Amino acid sequence: MLFLIVTVILCLPLVLFALSNTQIVSLGLWPLDYGLELHLSLAILGAMAIAFFLGAFVVWMSALAQRRRARRAENLVRLLEAQVQDLKSRVTPSLSLPPVH
Repeated sequence: MLFLIVTVILCLPLVLFALSNTQIVSLGLWPLDYGLELHLSLAILGAMAIAFFLGAFVVWMSALAQRRRARRAENLVRLLEAQVQDLKSRVTPSLSLPPVH
C-alpha cells in the first residue's frame, strides 16, 4: 500500500507536466538530415529517462569491481575456514591422553 502511495505521489507531477506541455517540437540531429516531431513533454521525459538509465548503468559498472572483490574475499574466507577445520581435526586426536592399561 505504501508503495502505491509513493508511486502516485511521484507520478502525479509527471502526468501534470505532460498534460501542461502539449506543444509540438521538432528534434533533429545536426550532421544528419533527420527530424522528429513530438510533444514537448515527451521529448523532455524521454531525455530524462535516457539520462536515468545511463546513470544507472554507470553506477552498476562502477560497482562491478567492488562486487568482484567481495566475491574473492568470500571465497578466501571459505578456504581459510576449511583450513582451520582441517587443522583442528589434526590437533584434537594428538591432544588426547594415552590409554590407561
